[in-house]
Amino acid sequence: MIRVGIGGFAFPPWRGVFYPHDLPRSRELAHASRHLTSIEINGTFYRTQNPASFRRWYADTPEDFVFSLKGPRYSTHRRELSESGASIERFLASGVLELREKLGPILWQFPPTARFDEGALAAFLELLPPVVDGLTLCHVIEIRDASFVTPEFIALLRRHRIALAFVDSDEYPEMHDVTGDFVYVRLRRSVQTEPTGYSAPALDGWARRLRIWSAGGEPDDARRVHPKQAREETPRDCFAYFISGAKIRAPAAALALIELLAR
Repeated sequence: MIRVGIGGFAFPPWRGVFYPHDLPRSRELAHASRHLTSIEINGTFYRTQNPASFRRWYADTPEDFVFSLKGPRYSTHRRELSESGASIERFLASGVLELREKLGPILWQFPPTARFDEGALAAFLELLPPVVDGLTLCHVIEIRDASFVTPEFIALLRRHRIALAFVDSDEYPEMHDVTGDFVYVRLRRSVQTEPTGYSAPALDGWARRLRIWSAGGEPDDARRVHPKQAREETPRDCFAYFISGAKIRAPAAALALIELLAR
């Protein structure tokens, strides 16, 4: 399955562009989830949500819809990563599991100031549980500093079977090494002057790469750091989200990519 979506669902400038003018705010998620196949929730990065919110999100979306969640910054934006255990446990006990089978990957985003420290990162990865209360969890790491552009970082993620976020950005390192059982792409180059955020050739390129990754392969233009490719295995789930850039164009970009993949 290749899922395509946007970051969040509450953004006032989308009214009249993605959401009808007369749509109640309480129906925005229901509307978005019937046009997209996934949404990355950013609010969990900044504050603890309550179980009722997760239950409402579950009820408002179709049965085949999936959410990705950003893990709390209190877990990743700290000096001693080995001390993140309590924060991670609080997050997982906050109601996240109310999403049940609609819970997709959990994104752990590190700040631009974080440097690659193999021992510290290994200690953090050990704190990410693969299963909680019988529900399998999928974890993905996003880094923002060039010190992580090293084979040792990729090898560490592969040992723990943790996915690396592929970030399409001018600001942050871009690596396409497959390290987990799924692929997670964050597309940050949407521009205001393109009605679909990304140009048609750029969208074609991402559709092609996602099809190859989904089939278990690796695109020939993938930017890899580790000298060894991931083993070609059974098909992988893929998640692609249009984040940042010209945010008002994110829904149009996602819809255009979904249409390309459907062809």
